[in-house]
Amino acid sequence: MLIDIDRELHYTRDYIGQSAFSERVLTAIAAVPRHHFVPEDLQEAAYDNGPLPIGHGQTISQPYIVALMTDLLRLTPDAVVLEVGTGSGYQTAILARLARQVYSLEIVAPLAAAAAAKLRELGCRNVEARQGDGYAGWPEHAPYDGIIVTAAAPYVPAPLIEQLKPGARLVIPVGDVGGPQQLLVVEKDGDGAVSERSVLPVAFVPLVKGSYK
Repeated sequence: MLIDIDRELHYTRDYIGQSAFSERVLTAIAAVPRHHFVPEDLQEAAYDNGPLPIGHGQTISQPYIVALMTDLLRLTPDAVVLEVGTGSGYQTAILARLARQVYSLEIVAPLAAAAAAKLRELGCRNVEARQGDGYAGWPEHAPYDGIIVTAAAPYVPAPLIEQLKPGARLVIPVGDVGGPQQLLVVEKDGDGAVSERSVLPVAFVPLVKGSYK
């Protein structure tokens, strides 16, 4: 793996309370070729540990943040996961290596179509991706063993909490664009009670609500 995730962990371990990611997560990241999800003119930067534009005002997250958010989900091999914000499909492909089934929503139609095609091309057979408003989730396949949101919302959408299985986690950046944002872990316990904790200051593009072409 060409991305030095361990070095980034050194700088953030006091925030996140850990100094290593699970071996399953690191193996999945090492196995997914990030350059396939990056625009052609940015190929040389594909394995830099930083975000990159993918068009339509959206970005592919830096690999360290992808690793962190994935690790925080604590997925098991039989997990069913909802991803809000398919983007280029990079995070989706990593989730596909860790879970039994991935459902992914992307509100930007051209990105949704391109990501679905790329994921099929790379053999991700356990992924179903479509265009949709992530604030509403994907109730047809709920409840989920984990939900990950890859854009910043001003609040935690209630439908996503409702679609979370008891004992599962929702990982989501929350805050205003250009203002402070925090990566949150929202947990629903076995009785349905919900708690949340802040993990790390982050900077994400906004989670778009409504229709978008």
